Amino acid sequence: MKLKNLTFFLLMPFMLFAQTKKDTIRVYYLGGQSNMEGFGYVKELPEALRKKSKNAFIYQGNPVGDNDANGGLGKWAVLQPGHGTGFASDGKSNTLSDRFGVELSFVQKLQEEYPNQKIAIIKYARNGSAIDSSGNNFFGSWEPDFRRVKNQYDYFLKTVQAAMAVKDINGDGIEDVLVPCGILWMQGESDADKTEQIANHYYDNLKRLMQLIRAAFRNNDLPIVIGKISDSGDDPDGKVWGFGELVQYGQEKFALTEPNVRIVRSTSKYLYSDKYHYKSEGYIDLGKEFAKAIIDLNKKDNNHPEIQHN
Repeated sequence: MKLKNLTFFLLMPFMLFAQTKKDTIRVYYLGGQSNMEGFGYVKELPEALRKKSKNAFIYQGNPVGDNDANGGLGKWAVLQPGHGTGFASDGKSNTLSDRFGVELSFVQKLQEEYPNQKIAIIKYARNGSAIDSSGNNFFGSWEPDFRRVKNQYDYFLKTVQAAMAVKDINGDGIEDVLVPCGILWMQGESDADKTEQIANHYYDNLKRLMQLIRAAFRNNDLPIVIGKISDSGDDPDGKVWGFGELVQYGQEKFALTEPNVRIVRSTSKYLYSDKYHYKSEGYIDLGKEFAKAIIDLNKKDNNHPEIQHN
């Protein structure tokens, strides 16, 4: 055998290994309205959450009102503070804000559970958005069957499809396999402040939307954690959300009756920076509580043997 052929023969196994090596990365979707978008102040973050996250990445879709061609544009980036309200993306570059949401403490807690494993976040949340399309033209709705204009559900699909299509999210030259591991949903306030009828429909609307979000990730049993809405009471009648109890009932019913679902109730103890939004420490705690719940569900989920479960 000629030396050149022998060298190729000896190197071939290593070449094949290099070609087939892939990174398996857990991916979680974060969606909802303003308390998922995030109104915490970056300047109030503890030092441990101020730096770029090691082995954590985020694709955040540009949050806009309905019927805006720029909705859902995004770009994979290393996770760091600035993905709260005021964040924007044109699909080529991201503009960070001075705010943050649950993503920082959520990932920090996950990395404690899964050390040295990569984590990916796909986020699309829109301030003020409701599921029901009735009377919510400015902030937008998530109603899947609303077809008069592009809405929040369309931007969610655009965000997820573009994020999942990227084969190397961190640019290290190794193909990434993104494995959906959970959905976090913090929303409902804008379905609780309009009419009793809209609030009464929240359970049905939430169930339908979550079914379709699961379907977008091609897993009809994908773990879901719901954040329960709360009320600051900062209103003359003592209730900001006039029909909040009805939406809370819908959330509790969903968590009780649907498989592979948890609800986080710690929101009831959070302090507020204004009548609608938690103080910075609330978002930090909520991220941790979301992580605890999704970790528990992931331990019960045996659909992904390719992922190491600690």
